[in-house]
Amino acid sequence: MMTDPIADLLTRVRNGNAVGAKTVSMPASRIKVGVAQILKEEGFVDSYEVAEGAPSSTLTIRLKYGPDGEKVIRKIERISKPGCRVYSNAKDIPSVLRGLGVYILSTNQGIVSDRTARKINAGGEVLCKVY
Repeated sequence: MMTDPIADLLTRVRNGNAVGAKTVSMPASRIKVGVAQILKEEGFVDSYEVAEGAPSSTLTIRLKYGPDGEKVIRKIERISKPGCRVYSNAKDIPSVLRGLGVYILSTNQGIVSDRTARKINAGGEVLCKVY
């Protein structure tokens, strides 16, 4: 049994990015698909797709690299952990590298980026930081 599926997603993306893999696959869930959607919207990954399966669906994320093979994702780290949850209201969400990175939050409006959370004035659990 997996205790932290978000950390699993981030670790798979981090490891795939480190070895230059084109895609990474993992069991799908709504929260993982939400995080993948934010990564795509913010330009950190190329695309993602969910393939329906018999026991469970599979989420496949296509990683993005620059023209000379440089990594688009420099660092991806988990902020809120199962043992120590981190929450923030909309006014207190800091920017990552003056807007070059993004915090991904779980709000009552769904999984959103820090920019969207400020725009809709919704705080929540800070899941991870990507830059």
